[in-house]
Amino acid sequence: MEQGDFEALSAMWLPGDVSCVHPGWPVLRGSGEVLRSYALIMANTEYIQFFLTDVEVEIEGDTALVTCTENILSGGPAEEEGELGPLVGQLVVATNVFRRTGDGWRIWAHHGSPVLADTAGEDGEPDEDEEPGGAGGTGLV
Repeated sequence: MEQGDFEALSAMWLPGDVSCVHPGWPVLRGSGEVLRSYALIMANTEYIQFFLTDVEVEIEGDTALVTCTENILSGGPAEEEGELGPLVGQLVVATNVFRRTGDGWRIWAHHGSPVLADTAGEDGEPDEDEEPGGAGGTGLV
């Protein structure tokens, strides 16, 4: 995606019954809907770079579960020709499910959720007066 290579991105996905949730989007089902969403994102994003952290991989047979934090830096349209638009940083926690095929591993499902706030105290532990799930236990932060 960083290189803007739609064909390479398309080849990463299984054909047919796949699903994808981009942060703030509804569930997209089927390779047509999913790939259209990436085409839209790529067409409307002049610059994007991913730094993956907290990556964990579990493999069971021909299925792999990959969780990570996507530290995303992206740039929108420039105000003046020949310049880069403003850069915006975002954290997304992602879950990706892969299936092993004869052509290698392919994405079966992707779910990305925005990280809305950091509720940890200075010691990295949740604040003592914070309810589990944040915001009084509602799960909203």
